[in-house]
Amino acid sequence: QVQLVESGGGLVQAGDSLSLSCAASGRTFSGYAMGWFRQAPGKEREFVAAITWSGGSTYYANSLKGRFAISRDNAKNTVYLQMNSLKPEDTAVYYCAAAPSGSHYYTQNGYSYWGQGTQVTVSS
Repeated sequence: QVQLVESGGGLVQAGDSLSLSCAASGRTFSGYAMGWFRQAPGKEREFVAAITWSGGSTYYANSLKGRFAISRDNAKNTVYLQMNSLKPEDTAVYYCAAAPSGSHYYTQNGYSYWGQGTQVTVSS
């Protein structure tokens, strides 16, 4: 079992930056790819970004490339999501998730463990 706890959400203005963190505990973090998803009110949960265990490969939703960056520090069992030039449409609950290596990182079904989410609100 892996427990995931997100932090760093909040209320920001359009154009601001925000960094989210996801701390893992419990069963070893080792070998898991990590991903970020988000869910806006009334919408389906959508893929944001993913990173392999080694950090050597990253994946992004096409619409977010260039603004969002995922990274991880395995020594701290933590994955990060740096969000820049935020827009009101980025408002959502952001979830981190852990996936066995080789899973389908772009879909929710590829992930075995989920955090409880952190709210990000971007005002115009």
